Amino acid sequence: MAAVGSTTFDNLGLSLQQDGSKKKQQLGQEEFLKLMTTQLQNQDPTKPMDNAQFLGQIAQFSTVSGIQQMQESFSAMAASLQSSQALQGAQMVGRGVLVPSKTSLLPDEGAMGAAAELPAGGTLQVDVVDGSGQVVRRLDLGTRAAGLNQFTWDGKDESGKRMEAGTYTLRATLDQGGSTQSLSTYGLDVVDSVSLGSDGLTLNLSGLGATKLADVRQIF
Repeated sequence: MAAVGSTTFDNLGLSLQQDGSKKKQQLGQEEFLKLMTTQLQNQDPTKPMDNAQFLGQIAQFSTVSGIQQMQESFSAMAASLQSSQALQGAQMVGRGVLVPSKTSLLPDEGAMGAAAELPAGGTLQVDVVDGSGQVVRRLDLGTRAAGLNQFTWDGKDESGKRMEAGTYTLRATLDQGGSTQSLSTYGLDVVDSVSLGSDGLTLNLSGLGATKLADVRQIF
């Protein structure tokens, strides 16, 4: 038998298995322990393994064991997070949410809710546009502070006629003493259902489609 000091894993006939032309790159705790035990059984009594080499292999064994335990911990954590997201999603159904959108939803009765993000204070104006591209109502909302500013539209055009329920486009602008800029807008809608996938929780809204939970700005 060859001395352990000169023995490698391949010499023991326990080399990594091959799958087709691609080598298996993972060594489990059981396989590692078997390799080390075989080395000890086949060492030359006159040339035993030196302490440094033996301790080095023990350290490798500890590393393999630690990685395996860490993987198990990560799997348990992922399962826990997924369960938490599922519970959170169930609680979202039927709630109103404010999400990034160029449109918002006018219900059969009542007003349409929306919001605009102002980078600085100034005069806020919002045009409500129908499906044909026509401005049905201009909302002069006055001076607003920087940040998220909520507003509503009563669903009536400039003549006071009630418009049909549905999705309307929002064009928000900020006026700062003659200088104007377009603003990001948010639509208000109700969560119909939720979907849980590998990329997280998706909210399926009644009129504005699907959106990620992380994109929700406010919950009502």
